[in-house]
Amino acid sequence: MTDLKAFRCACHEAARRTGGELTEFRVSDGPTPNFHQAIIAYPNRKIAVVCVRDAPLMALAVPRAMEFTPAREAGPLTFVDFPDLAAALTAAPGFRLLTAAELDGPIDATKWPRLSQQDMRYWEAQTLGEGLFNYWD
Repeated sequence: MTDLKAFRCACHEAARRTGGELTEFRVSDGPTPNFHQAIIAYPNRKIAVVCVRDAPLMALAVPRAMEFTPAREAGPLTFVDFPDLAAALTAAPGFRLLTAAELDGPIDATKWPRLSQQDMRYWEAQTLGEGLFNYWD
């Protein structure tokens, strides 16, 4: 289980270090999605720091709606690189920040034994990002 307090602190500190503002912290407390989001606002864009609920794995992505109304977004996340924010998050103890290239790449089951191969086949995950950060029930 991910330590929400540690995740929130890491995001606050990273936002402070990079001139952003943590404007929203979205906790996933239902069956889907399987990740939490911290939304960091910059003058020209917003970035979501996403963290898997069951593992200390983070990534940077385009922010997604987590509410059911009017409709919940449920497709794959769009992962992004934001070097300054990535550098600040890399300093967060206890977490691993994955890059957009890693997440947009293929899934190597030997490197990710905790990923359910049955789920991967059923949901037809094509990338590591789809396997790790998803809306599967």
